[in-house]
Amino acid sequence: MSHRNQDKFGAVLLQVQDDLRQLRGNLEKISLSERTTLDIQVLDDAIRKTESSIKKHAEDYLKTVTEQLLVLPSIEDIHKKAVQIPKWKPDLDSFPDMPPQREDLPGASQREKHKSTLSMHSLCNPAHPNNRAIMYRKSGTSLPDVHKRSTNVAKHPRMITGPAGRLKPWPRGHHNLAVPEEATGTRLMGSKSLCHKQLKWEKTPGHTCEKTDSKCTTFWTTRTPPPSTSSQSMEHRSMMQAANNLISQNHQNLPVPVPVNISKYPFAITKGRMDPLAADFCLFRQRFSSCWSSVVSALEALEKLLRDFAVPMAKVSGERLVEFSHGWDSGWRTARPVIGLVSVLENWEEVLGLVSRPGQRFKGEGGIEAAAIHIQSCWRRCVARTAYLRHCRRKWAAGTISLSWLTRSQMRRVREALQARRLRQLENSRSRAQNLAANWKHIQSSKRTIIHIPSLGYSQSQRLNLREFDILQNIQINRLCDIRDKNVEVIYVCPRHLGEDILHYYTSLLVRDGATDGAESRTTEASSSVRPFIILTPEAVDYFPTRNMCLSTLLKYSPHTLKRIRHLIQGKRAYIVGGVAHVDDLAVADELGVPILGPEPAIAQLYSTKSGGRRIFKGAEVDVPPGQGDIYTLNKLHEALTEIMTQNLGVQRWLFKIDSEHSGRGTAYGDVCHLSCYSWALQEYRRHSVELWNTKWIQESVLLRYSDEIPEWLTRFARPAKTSRYPNWACFLKTFLRQGGVVEAYPPSDSVTCLTVDLLLEPGGEVTALSCGDQLHGSCQLEAIGCTVPQTSVHPETLHSICTRVGRACLQRCIVGHVSVDLATFLNHNTMEQEVWAIDLDLTYSDQLAMTQMLLMRTGGTLNCHTGCLEVPVREKYCEDQPAAKSPVVNRYAVLGSHLFHSNLSMLYHNVFLMMCKAHGIRFNMKRKEGTVFALYDSSERCRIGMITVSEDLQGALVTFARNLSVIHQEISSSKMQEETNFKALIKNIEDVLQTIVQNKLRAVKDKPAA
Repeated sequence: MSHRNQDKFGAVLLQVQDDLRQLRGNLEKISLSERTTLDIQVLDDAIRKTESSIKKHAEDYLKTVTEQLLVLPSIEDIHKKAVQIPKWKPDLDSFPDMPPQREDLPGASQREKHKSTLSMHSLCNPAHPNNRAIMYRKSGTSLPDVHKRSTNVAKHPRMITGPAGRLKPWPRGHHNLAVPEEATGTRLMGSKSLCHKQLKWEKTPGHTCEKTDSKCTTFWTTRTPPPSTSSQSMEHRSMMQAANNLISQNHQNLPVPVPVNISKYPFAITKGRMDPLAADFCLFRQRFSSCWSSVVSALEALEKLLRDFAVPMAKVSGERLVEFSHGWDSGWRTARPVIGLVSVLENWEEVLGLVSRPGQRFKGEGGIEAAAIHIQSCWRRCVARTAYLRHCRRKWAAGTISLSWLTRSQMRRVREALQARRLRQLENSRSRAQNLAANWKHIQSSKRTIIHIPSLGYSQSQRLNLREFDILQNIQINRLCDIRDKNVEVIYVCPRHLGEDILHYYTSLLVRDGATDGAESRTTEASSSVRPFIILTPEAVDYFPTRNMCLSTLLKYSPHTLKRIRHLIQGKRAYIVGGVAHVDDLAVADELGVPILGPEPAIAQLYSTKSGGRRIFKGAEVDVPPGQGDIYTLNKLHEALTEIMTQNLGVQRWLFKIDSEHSGRGTAYGDVCHLSCYSWALQEYRRHSVELWNTKWIQESVLLRYSDEIPEWLTRFARPAKTSRYPNWACFLKTFLRQGGVVEAYPPSDSVTCLTVDLLLEPGGEVTALSCGDQLHGSCQLEAIGCTVPQTSVHPETLHSICTRVGRACLQRCIVGHVSVDLATFLNHNTMEQEVWAIDLDLTYSDQLAMTQMLLMRTGGTLNCHTGCLEVPVREKYCEDQPAAKSPVVNRYAVLGSHLFHSNLSMLYHNVFLMMCKAHGIRFNMKRKEGTVFALYDSSERCRIGMITVSEDLQGALVTFARNLSVIHQEISSSKMQEETNFKALIKNIEDVLQTIVQNKLRAVKDKPAA
């Protein structure tokens, strides 16, 4: 019976839906503009037909569901009633009888009456938080909780507001209407009842089912719906702001409401206006009259939104609107009002696309005013933004200018302070230098303290490109040997920390009495109290380990070391002997209050260059190689090279020297044999005499040919002498033109000997030669590794004359202190006479002089450069008890090697190395004043050493030196090891020198009988 009634009622509902759809279609066809009369009879017939069908089957259906006989009120004619729609009042008889929760006692108290009144108010207000609890307590009805969100966010079941339950939406395309469940406690008849067949309920895990013979009572619970997306008030300004935000967003990022296919109370809004007399709207209003006050606000906001965006047709779902209004009133503000309002529409996709269309707001109500406001706001925003950006730029510019000005002012003040300080230091240095010059003779004959600072004050770029820069500065540690003068005490400033092995070695070496065995091992501090020397290391060495600072700069930033030096020299005569002059030398001297035995930094920088040396040599009227200095442009280089090559066709190789470089690092060469026109130029030269060739008009043809070929010749055939610093000609030429340089001729001979003379330009005006020796070369013929002392390649008188003239020229230019002069001698094949060229000038204390001091300290002899003899006192066997002053003096020859390098030396500690050499007989004999002495530079790397060999003749000294190198190389090397060394190249050069000595002896023997 219930199944049949269910089918009939469903068919009636379908018929009512079809009739209403047809009625809606007929109403839409009516055009009010044509003033067509509305056919009321058609509307009346449809309503009466629906009424009769509902009355016929409603009672059976409701009786089946609720087991009570209920009668629905008659549906009256809408057009016959007034506009006012009465409020719906629930029929209390429709609720099932429930046992009272509490027995009403006669004569209740005031408190109970007041509590009952509050309960009734809460019961009448559906939005009250206690409404559900009171309803369940009073009538046993469980209402849905609209204040809580469902935990199942992925699914959004639509809610049908009713007194007892909630339904899930039907699948898309289903035409049956869902019927709300009655109050909790309603019995469901049969396993195939109406609720189990058409409605989808959700059970809680805690449900129970009590089965009888024919009935099953199930306690159902409902799940509250999620809150609506309304979050803001529906005022005009806030709604327009939300609408603008909605337009700017992507539709995919908007919260999309889950549509319900069929709504029980739908109605339409046309052009933002709702017809209050429409049947569907009246039915909706009558159904939700109890909460109409909250629905009206949401409905007005929806109409306002549709009018503002000129939406022609919107289909509203009544249930969604009520749900939205409940959530809005409850204070849910989690979504924008535009999205929330659109979500109550059945055609929300179409309306949302229309609302999101740019410019749609300006087509609706108040669109012109909104457009004007929007244009004005955009313009004002643009103007304000432009003004703000301009203000920010000006503020940034003002800040930058002020900061730059403050920085510039501060830098200018610091620069001026530094200039004033350096000027004061320079004036103090000049004053102390004058005092030193006035008292020089007295200082030399009295006790004095020499502060040795072997600083290499090169430019920063040069210092950064030098490997093991601190070891290079410490190569002159043999300055300690100045203590061979009993009136001298030495303070040696070391650029690195020395180990105990080196300190012990030099402590034993510098004993004046010559006892080398059994020397007491002392540290530097202990030995300084007995021995007249002390070694100090600035503390700034640890602060700047990788900056390659010169020693003067490190000492400048070492206040503790400066303080200690002041205490050591307090009350004594002292002066500083530096290295390559640097501006920080003045700061150190001013801090210590002592003079500097050397030129001023500015003067040294001017004349220590290759071009400055040529100017001094020309002023001294000594021979210099053909060439030209102070070249800074490529055109000048080509012009100078063309001219001097034309005038000196006999020169086979030309040298290019960078002004500020040293030790052959900044030298390149080019051989003229690669010039295609060189043979033709020699033929032209031989056609004329030497006097006639010097005229310009004869050289003009050769000049033109040279000027055309020299640029390409330089590019293709010019080579740097040492590729470690400049790998190719392009790199060399770039530095050459930036720093300036010199073009010089290489001596036109196959046998060229270079020698170095060390001069002391005393402040009193005297010139003293301290050392002289013939250079020994390695793989690079322009870099000296060692020398033979004394020199034997130039007559001593000629050498003395050259050195005296150079020294006087330097003194005229206010250059004092230690000066090193490099000379080149060769045999001129045209005149068959020996020529001597002055090729380089270094205004510094040289490595050769430091090794010479060690040689003189170890042998106890003197080097007379004027006669070219190294005189050494030797004790004979029969006069060992006689004083050393009465010992006979003999001549000795020595070979000095200051830059010996072998990478495998680092594998041996110094004491092991010395024991190895002693086992091979490499040692020094103090009685005969012959043998080998080593110079140790560092304790960590141990790759560089110095060596001195002394013998009765030059040939014996060279042989001993080469033998020592060979033995050391064999002991520390193997065939499987790769080493980096200059031992082999130096041995080869020594062999060439020995061969030359043998040839000279044979030639002397042949010439002697003839004489």
